[in-house]
Amino acid sequence: MKKIIYICAFILTGALASCNDFLEQSSPDKLTSDSFWRNKEDAEAGISAVYSQLEYAIDTYGFAEVKWPVEAYREDIVKLGSDAMNYPNWVELSTFTYTNGNSQFSSYWSNNYRGVSYANQVLEKVVTIPEGNIDENYRKQVLNEAHFLRAYYNLKLILNWEQIIIRDKYITSQADMNKAISPRIDSWNFIVEDLKKATELPDKYDADNVGRATRGAAYAYLGLTYLTRAYEEADQKQDYLNKAVEAFNNVKGYELVADFQSMFKGEKKNCPESIFELQFSMNDASGAFYKNALHNWIACSELGGWDEIIPSDILMTTFKSEGKIAKDGLYDKRLYHSIYFDDEYFNDGSGKIYGYDYQELFKENRGKSAFHKFLPPTLEQMEDWASAINIPLMRYANVLLMKAEALNELGKTAEAISLINQVRDVHGNMPAMKGSSKEDVKKQIEHERIVEFPLENWRWYDLRRWGKLEQAMKDAGRTSFELSKHAFYPIPLSEINANDLVN
Repeated sequence: MKKIIYICAFILTGALASCNDFLEQSSPDKLTSDSFWRNKEDAEAGISAVYSQLEYAIDTYGFAEVKWPVEAYREDIVKLGSDAMNYPNWVELSTFTYTNGNSQFSSYWSNNYRGVSYANQVLEKVVTIPEGNIDENYRKQVLNEAHFLRAYYNLKLILNWEQIIIRDKYITSQADMNKAISPRIDSWNFIVEDLKKATELPDKYDADNVGRATRGAAYAYLGLTYLTRAYEEADQKQDYLNKAVEAFNNVKGYELVADFQSMFKGEKKNCPESIFELQFSMNDASGAFYKNALHNWIACSELGGWDEIIPSDILMTTFKSEGKIAKDGLYDKRLYHSIYFDDEYFNDGSGKIYGYDYQELFKENRGKSAFHKFLPPTLEQMEDWASAINIPLMRYANVLLMKAEALNELGKTAEAISLINQVRDVHGNMPAMKGSSKEDVKKQIEHERIVEFPLENWRWYDLRRWGKLEQAMKDAGRTSFELSKHAFYPIPLSEINANDLVN
C-alpha cells in the first residue's frame, strides 16, 4: 500500500525527535497544532504512524538485528553464524546468559509499546474529527485498523514475556508511565477484544492500499490467540480450541501458492497466500526509503553476506527425515527453496546458486548449509547493500496447520490430516502423510511446522505451546536453559527504571 503501510517519514521524524521516553511519544497533533486531527488525511497520517512500527522495520539495520536475534536465536532449528559471535548481546540470547539489560529484547519491547502508543492515539483522536470532515465508514475502518495493530503489538509482547502491561490510553505525561504489570489472562482478554473489533475490517483493498490489515488477518490472529490459550488455560481448552477453529474458518479468500520460494524473494508480493505482510519497496522517489539490509544479515559469507544465522543440524535432519520421496524423486521441495546444501540438486552444472554450483561456492567449507529464504533472486540484487523483499507475517499455510492442530486436539483427526496433506502437496511436492492416529498427526504437524517456517520465527512459540521447550533445548545442547527462567524474557531494565509500579 502506497499511502499507509509504507512509512510516513515526516510524521516519524517529528515524533521520534522529541521523544523523552519510549512510551512518551510526540504525536502528529504536536507536529502542527492542537487541532491536527481535522479530516480524513489526518486520520491516514495517524494510522500510517501506527503501521510504521511493525517489526522494527523503520530501522534499516535494526530490522534484522533486533527482530531475528530476539525471535530466532533461541530456536533449536538455527545456529549463530561466525560473525554473530562478535556481538555478545546477540550471543547471550542463544546461550540464555542474558540479563534484563539486554539491548536487543529491550528494543523489541520498546518498539512494540511505541506501536501500542500510536494505536492508542489514533483510537482517542480519530473519534474527535468533526462529522462531515471524514466519511463515517472510513473513520470506522481506521479505528478498527488501530484495534488490530494494538492487538498485534500486544500479541508480539505476550508471546515473548509472561506478563505485560496493558496500555489502553495514549500517554501524555510521566505519571501515565507508572502502571503495573497485568495478569496474563487480562492481557489475553484485551487482545481478544481488539481482534474481535478488527474482524469488521474489509476483506480486501484496492491496489493503492495493499498491505492494510483485513478481516482475514484479524481472524487468523484471533485463531492463533485462542489456540495458544487452549494450552495455557487447561480448564477451558475445549472451548478455546472450538473458538480457534471457528476463527480459522473465517479466514476466507486465500489459497496456497505452489511456487513456495517466490513468497520470500520479492517475486510474488502480497500473493494469494499472504494474509498479513510487511511491505518494502526499492522506490526512493522524493526521498522515500522503504528498504532494509536483511538479505546481508541472513546470507552466509560464501554468498557475500555477513554470516549471522545458519540452519542447525536439527533443521537439516528434520528436512531429510522422510527421505527423497517427493513426487520428483527429491527431498521435500521446501528444503531446496529454503536452504543451500551439498546435494546433486545444487551441483548439476546449472548454477542454481547465483550462477554457481554448491561445490564451487562452498569448496572451502564443504558440508555447510546456508539459508536462502529472504534472499533476492539475482546476484546483482544480492550484491546491493539494500533489498526490499516483503516479509509475510501470516500465511494461509500457517492457518491451515494451526487449524489442523486444533482439530486434532478436538479428536477430528481425519479433518486435520486433510489440511496437512494440502500443505505437503502444494508446498513440499510430497505424498500424503503416513499414519492416522492422533499422535501420528501431532508428530506430523511438528514436522510440517519446522520445514514450513524456517526464519519466520514460529518455532519457539510452538515448542512452548506444546510443553516441549525443555527437551528441545537439551537436544540442541543449550545447557544454560532453565524452563522457569527462560521460557519468557525478563521485563527489560529500561521499563523498570521508567515505571515506578514495576520491579
